[in-house]
Amino acid sequence: MTDITQAVAPRATALELFDGPVTDANLRRYLEGIPGVDAVGLEQRAAGLGTRSIKTTSKKWALDTIIGLIDLTTLEGADTPGKVRSLVAKAITPDATDASTPRVAAVCVYGDMVPYAVEALGAHHAKGTDSGINVAAVATAFPSGRASLAIKLSDTADAVDAGADEIDMVIDRGAFLAGRYGQVFDEIVAVKEACRRADGTYAHLKVILETGELNTYDNVRRASWLSILAGGDFIKTSTGKVSPAATLPVTLLMLEVVRDWHRLTGEKIGVKPAGGIRTSKDAIKYLVTVAETVGEDWLQPHLFRFGASSLLNDVLLQRQKMTTGHYSGADYVTID
Repeated sequence: MTDITQAVAPRATALELFDGPVTDANLRRYLEGIPGVDAVGLEQRAAGLGTRSIKTTSKKWALDTIIGLIDLTTLEGADTPGKVRSLVAKAITPDATDASTPRVAAVCVYGDMVPYAVEALGAHHAKGTDSGINVAAVATAFPSGRASLAIKLSDTADAVDAGADEIDMVIDRGAFLAGRYGQVFDEIVAVKEACRRADGTYAHLKVILETGELNTYDNVRRASWLSILAGGDFIKTSTGKVSPAATLPVTLLMLEVVRDWHRLTGEKIGVKPAGGIRTSKDAIKYLVTVAETVGEDWLQPHLFRFGASSLLNDVLLQRQKMTTGHYSGADYVTID
């Protein structure tokens, strides 16, 4: 059982890197001093990793691994307690015809739906470990992030008080793109503190960059470093509400940042591509990219996730094809 709660942000390493207080000027100097991204090289490497094949004997392992890394998600204005209970039922028993099917890593819902998810999970609730199913809640005025800091912190604290094990926050992309790095840093620090529970532990914090709005690879790299320095436990590509969402080159770039952070500090940070990953074939490309960039140690729920709603259905169909030799009809999986 792996405990994934961590100490409050900002990380001590941030203070060491800046040799003093983390000011806006120091952040700008540090982040803008990071070497630029070789876009052509990045995209060529991602394309190469995307062509790697997995042998038939390994495909079953890959499919099961994908299932165990999914944040099964519903983030719609029309979400109801009943829909959340149905989502949890599918998370617990993805395939009622095959008891060997793994459970997903987490269910991801809006903050006001957290109590229903916690109740529906019952004994399956992992409570911040890898030994069950966690409850993740989006917060901080998801997906736009356009709200006062007080509202963002209240949004976060309410979800944690309701039982959320993980918080998926969005950064203020407007502030970041305007070069107000200190403001973004301070908000992440404050949200991390709002993840603090009464017993002194912290909900796991995933920081959503919304890479589709950051425009350049250089911005994605800087935002990744900024989020880690401020105390994020995960860096996440997207809300799933903006196109493009997750892409292989962007995820590769974020994994490279995580790799470099680990080499610098010995600390492991998670990565979560979210939005647009719908097929097993695509998800396997991400598994290969993780293994080749940071190593297979990252293929664990507390270090890598897929943010997805429809991906699970395709994985279940592929898994059933390997068992029976043929594809089932559309009624084999539930419609999400």
